[in-house]
Amino acid sequence: MPNYVLVHGAWGGGLTWGAVPARLKAAGHDVLVATLPGLGTRQDELHPGITLTDHIDAVCDQIAAAGFDRFILAGHSYGGMVITGVAGRLGKAIDAIAYIDAFLPGNGESLWDITGGFEHAWYVDAQKFTPGLVRPLGAPPEFAPVPGVVGYHPLLTLVEAVRLSGDEQSIAKKAYIFATGYEATPFPRFAAQAKAQGWDYHETATDHFVMQNDPELTVQVLAALAG
Repeated sequence: MPNYVLVHGAWGGGLTWGAVPARLKAAGHDVLVATLPGLGTRQDELHPGITLTDHIDAVCDQIAAAGFDRFILAGHSYGGMVITGVAGRLGKAIDAIAYIDAFLPGNGESLWDITGGFEHAWYVDAQKFTPGLVRPLGAPPEFAPVPGVVGYHPLLTLVEAVRLSGDEQSIAKKAYIFATGYEATPFPRFAAQAKAQGWDYHETATDHFVMQNDPELTVQVLAALAG
């Protein structure tokens, strides 16, 4: 049975994967729900110096600690930036990769590069209140983190570019799930790109947290990548 590595998005942590890890484990798979430094249950590690490279390093370290020689890799939202970087390093060990309503950067692109005016204005505005950190989209300046659940996100992770090696091209299977119920989303362009490239493509009429609101489709897509 294949192993799975699940990477969460910005501001939150592993809990955003909802019931998906348990369902995969119930089917007999080993599942690593990676947690990024400064986020989720690692909020106590948060500081403005955390970079995208730090997050990629952390996932690679957790994969090594889990002893996974081969695995299926999936990321949600900002997690798409992280799994793209992981794929550039460990692509030859990855059987398949899935982007769950996630950013899909190219080599040399940062999240800043592939987002628009709304996101940029939000990131810049946040610096008036919490230099080097960004509060969740829509949260007020007096936002208070919920320990272990949702908190601030380090700005440097959003402006550092992904660097690819070519090893990511070894990944044979790729999938994308697009949440059509998420308004003002930056993700249609990435969904269209994945669809045009012939990926295993799916849509669901949920909000951005596909894993929580359509766990059946999420598990179905991830399980199909193991076939």
